[in-house]
Amino acid sequence: MKVIPIYIEAGISGFESPAAEYKELGLSLDSILIQNPNASFVGVASGESMQDVGIFDGDILIVDRSLTTSQHDVIVANYNGCFTCKFLDKKLAQLISASPMYKPVQISVDDQFQIEGVVTRSIRLHRPAPELLSCMP
Repeated sequence: MKVIPIYIEAGISGFESPAAEYKELGLSLDSILIQNPNASFVGVASGESMQDVGIFDGDILIVDRSLTTSQHDVIVANYNGCFTCKFLDKKLAQLISASPMYKPVQISVDDQFQIEGVVTRSIRLHRPAPELLSCMP
C-alpha cells in the first residue's frame, strides 16, 4: 500500500499534490486495524445510540472476541436474540448507550445474553460500500 504523508486540517484552502511525493510502506489495513485476525469479525453499526462516542449508523466495527471485557468497554452482544453495540457496565450488569436519550438496559438472569466481543476500532464510511450493502438483510 502506498501511503501519502500529508496532514489535512479543517478549513484549508489547498495542499500539495499527493502525487508529488509519496513513500511506499509495507503496511496493510488489516495489520493496522485487526490485532487478532483469527478472533475478530467485522460488523456494521446500526442506529444512533452510540453517536456520542463516535459510532454512527453505517460505520464499520472491528470486534475482537479474544479480549477480556473491562468495565465500560464498547462491546457487541447478543441480547435476547438481537445484536447490540453498547458500553458494558459489568458492576451494575447494564448495557449503556453513549446518548443520554437512551436509558440503560438492565441484564437479568432471565435474559438471553452473550458478549460477542470488544469493539476495538470503528471506521467511518463517507460513501456507501456496495460490498457491505450486499451483505445486509
